[in-house]
Amino acid sequence: MQTTRVTPSRLAKRAHYDAATIHPILDEALFCTVSYVLDGQPMAIPTAFARKDDKLYIHGSVGSHFIRSIEQGAPVCISVMLADGLVLAKSAFHHSVNYRSVVIFATAEKVTDEAERIEVLALITDHLIPGRWDDLRPTTDSEMRKTTVLSFSLAEASAKVRTGGPNDDPEDEDLPTWAGVIPLQTKRLTPVPAANSLATTLPDYLA
Repeated sequence: MQTTRVTPSRLAKRAHYDAATIHPILDEALFCTVSYVLDGQPMAIPTAFARKDDKLYIHGSVGSHFIRSIEQGAPVCISVMLADGLVLAKSAFHHSVNYRSVVIFATAEKVTDEAERIEVLALITDHLIPGRWDDLRPTTDSEMRKTTVLSFSLAEASAKVRTGGPNDDPEDEDLPTWAGVIPLQTKRLTPVPAANSLATTLPDYLA
């Protein structure tokens, strides 16, 4: 939904308000930053998350100062950003970044249904490492009591996207300076086993 808060003040033509653009960005990003104000002090916490339908979910310790500060419905701004390339122009002024980003304004809703809480924890785990949840021992009652799960509506959200090469000034076109794009990529490397790992081969979901 387009509102004043999610409408960019600059280059609004790059903004998108549809789920078809917003959801894939959230699904590709591994972490989000949750920003809020507490007693006049701005705070920003990076954290893992996952999306299902029109909601974004995070989790944390019941004793977390961050979680306790927002679980009662304090307004938050959640952001994610995927960097796709460094854009090199022929002037410093026109250097840029190719990116896909999402900004969400919402308030937390505490997830209390136990089955839904477990489903969300599985969702977050598999968002980071697809297939991992089913390979783990079951979560204990004690662990669940120590964990808070929060959901946020995606009703007030927008994406902003930049693609393409540099936008040089016409008078700079004939300069010999190199211009173009340096592509960026987040890449998973070969897993490194822990000292106490008894498995001798990688599971299929990690191979």
